[in-house]
Amino acid sequence: MNAWRVERPGPIGTGPLRMASLPVPEPGPGEVLLEVRACAVCRTDLHLAEGDLPPRRWGVVPGHEVVGEVERLGPDTGDLRVGERVGVAWLRHTCATCRYCRRGAENLCPFSEYTGWHADGGFAGYCVAPASYVYRLPPRYDDAHAAPLLCAGIIGYRALRRADVPPGGRLGLYGFGASAHLAAQVAIAQGATVHVLTRSARAQRLALDLGAASAGDATAAPPEPLDAAILFAPVGELVPVALAALDRGGTLAVAGIHLTDIPVLRYAEHLFQERSLRSVTANTREDGRDFLAFAQEHPLRVTVSPYPLSAADRALADLAADRVQGAAVLTPQR
Repeated sequence: MNAWRVERPGPIGTGPLRMASLPVPEPGPGEVLLEVRACAVCRTDLHLAEGDLPPRRWGVVPGHEVVGEVERLGPDTGDLRVGERVGVAWLRHTCATCRYCRRGAENLCPFSEYTGWHADGGFAGYCVAPASYVYRLPPRYDDAHAAPLLCAGIIGYRALRRADVPPGGRLGLYGFGASAHLAAQVAIAQGATVHVLTRSARAQRLALDLGAASAGDATAAPPEPLDAAILFAPVGELVPVALAALDRGGTLAVAGIHLTDIPVLRYAEHLFQERSLRSVTANTREDGRDFLAFAQEHPLRVTVSPYPLSAADRALADLAADRVQGAAVLTPQR
């Protein structure tokens, strides 16, 4: 099968990914083999390729928003069946016994492993995943539009939970890519007023089209104080900007796995009056199931930019240059 591997992490223009011909993997106990039908491209894949997120093993195949058809089952895979359409997301293993797993916070498990980082992901024709970590997908979405739900959607959903948006509250979204454009729709459906702050004029237009109350530059003040905010852009300089935009008691959640350095915060301006700063770390399977159920009941407009699997490097370059509208999605050529 054809697959992209991270061979020399570095700037995307230097070609850190290489196409290789690999054998189709075999599913082990508790695993399923999927024929990949679509794989969305996440900014985490870009961080992995460029070395911001060091690979857990050499030559790993990126991609953790995988829609696939079950091709083969290993032993002990529960009620999954050959031919089913399922999704593979970022979280692929936790220990189930540590104090975090026991209290329902498996996203904090010290022994957690991740698709496309510890094990090969979906920038390939086939991938293997643990059966207990795959998701049945909402049938209203086709393959290309279901793929971004598996990370952009799930992480945005968890970020909303971490931001503690009050009922009818005012939410600011800093950055408006794949995850933010889905989180905005969830928040609006839940009754929030959403203000989008992003440097991209095209993203600003999309935000307004999706129902945002306003859309402006990321460094500008929103038109009203915010009860909550989520930082999706991996730009540490925006942390004090977003904190300063919060009303008393507001919360800023930082949704990315990678963030540039945060400038020095001033207590009185940024944190006093019980403003809170929180990180978002991966997700639990409960987050995934809850979000996908929400997406089935509340139709989301998933904006995708399609690329053939052979153009994965171009998709990452376009993502790095902010040329992607919504989510880039790879589709293998049959």
